[in-house]
Amino acid sequence: MTIIKKHIILLFVILVSQVMLSQTFTAKVSKTTLGIDERLRIQFSFNDQGLDDFTPPNFQNFKIVQGPSRSTNFYNYNGKKTFKLSYTYILQPKAIGKFVIPSATATYNDKKIVTNTIKITVNKGKKTSPKQQQITGNPTTNPTTDFTVIANENIHLIAEVSNTNPFVGESISIVYKLYMNRNNAAISNERESKAPTYNGFWNQNIPIKQLTEKKGTYNGKQMSYYVLRKDVLIPQQIGKLTLTPLEIDATVVVAIGKRDFFNRRMQKSLPLVFSTGNRTINVKALPNANKPSNFSGAVGDFAFKVNSTKKVIKANESAQIKVTLQGNGNLKLISLPKIVTPKGLELFEPEHKEKIRTRLSGLTGSITDIYTVVPQYRGKYKVPSLAFSFFNPKTKQYKTLNSAALVLNVPDGKMFVEDNQDNVVSGDNTISDSDIRSIHTKTSLVPLHQKNNFFKSNLFWMLLLLPLLAIPFGIYIGKKKQARDGDVVGNKRRKANKLAKKYLFEAKKELGNKEPFYIALEKALHNYLKAKLQVETSEISKEKISNLLQKRQVDKAFTTTFIKVLDDCDFARYTPTSNLQMEQEYNNAVDVITNLDKQL
Repeated sequence: MTIIKKHIILLFVILVSQVMLSQTFTAKVSKTTLGIDERLRIQFSFNDQGLDDFTPPNFQNFKIVQGPSRSTNFYNYNGKKTFKLSYTYILQPKAIGKFVIPSATATYNDKKIVTNTIKITVNKGKKTSPKQQQITGNPTTNPTTDFTVIANENIHLIAEVSNTNPFVGESISIVYKLYMNRNNAAISNERESKAPTYNGFWNQNIPIKQLTEKKGTYNGKQMSYYVLRKDVLIPQQIGKLTLTPLEIDATVVVAIGKRDFFNRRMQKSLPLVFSTGNRTINVKALPNANKPSNFSGAVGDFAFKVNSTKKVIKANESAQIKVTLQGNGNLKLISLPKIVTPKGLELFEPEHKEKIRTRLSGLTGSITDIYTVVPQYRGKYKVPSLAFSFFNPKTKQYKTLNSAALVLNVPDGKMFVEDNQDNVVSGDNTISDSDIRSIHTKTSLVPLHQKNNFFKSNLFWMLLLLPLLAIPFGIYIGKKKQARDGDVVGNKRRKANKLAKKYLFEAKKELGNKEPFYIALEKALHNYLKAKLQVETSEISKEKISNLLQKRQVDKAFTTTFIKVLDDCDFARYTPTSNLQMEQEYNNAVDVITNLDKQL
């Protein structure tokens, strides 16, 4: 009996050890119950190498305060190796209630794996501390600390709207400014934690290349200010539309009114969240009185013209007719009227061109449809005039512009003859190819017995032998495929190459969305290294990259540039970034991959 018990215990220990050594992909949190003003730490961990395509869950009920931060741990003690890869986020709840954080996903050995879900309870918690105190552009709460009072009086984040009562289709602008009294307060480490949303608006951001300090007045006080963001909006529906706030996280340093032993003003530094608050735009409908029948939604002030590159067209030549709209207004939302040509003048689909600049006053420039026309017969062709209508929000009136009719002269070629020639101004009576032709006096008939039969012809024997010739070719292709399937290293390299191209393409699509853009760009760089250097993602480090590239005799300058691009991606995810900077980071990544690929 004792021997049986020993065997059972030994079997149990073996089973437990196998389970412990198996691969686990788990999610853990620092706490499952917290207050609305508290923060939560969540960590996704995997205990083996080879994890790819990590995708975090949708934190829809939480705001990401920090992360993801990636870390790897590797130990080798007395021949026993352990490995751990972790992704960590710091979250803050958005509302009170019971929530479920969904599973994170990843791939391991070409299989999809998921973490466990986690239930979180958010309650009222303790009274909000100054660290979490939110300060709006016009605070209404009574501050409870000297620090909050000083911040309220000396720092203001506001949204300036050019027009809160526009017509539908009328351009307006919104400028986000951060005012501060530098004598009493200053901020640092500011970053955009929540971007505004413009539901019901077409919007275009105006990039800000560099933050510049300017002088201005706020509530009658002289202050310094920075322009953080500029957007042009065009309302697409009538009624009251809400613009959600811009929020930024920053470290605030204020003078607290006390002095130290050396008579210097004492300062206090704490993290705060600033918000512009919601803004409401009341969008008016366009008037129905005197609205033209051909009005299609153009709002602004425009000039309209139609012209041709040629007035006289030679045989076998073409001309271009340009329909151009120029001015200020909702240019990107306008469709130009279509031209109609008479019979005998072939018309091709137009080429659309835009020369539009985005300014705070709205969209300005021109849009053009370029038609190519080719005459089929000689004569004079009349292209009817076009009419374009728009609404001017300054004068609050509709206006219709008419272009002049075009007459194109084709002096050479065949003549088109028909009973109704309203569109063909003039021509002669030359017989066209569509009329009854003369009787032919010569034939090209061949006797039936002289025709070649298909049976036993050269083509017959070629088609008969074709399947036999295809057999060795099929065997050759099969062996090639078998060799390719057996090339494990090559397949991994090709797969990583595909992933690099995939994530580069995804990064390009996410230009303007900071977090998804830099995640995709970093994945593209990592997969490129996996393809070229044959290393796992978990083994990638600056020293490892430098050593491997040096062994491959890669120029040191290219190695330094590649590592810098990786560092810039990681750094930019936690700092304010413009669309122009993201585009530059993407171009740098493409250039460094191209240059390294030439040397490798």
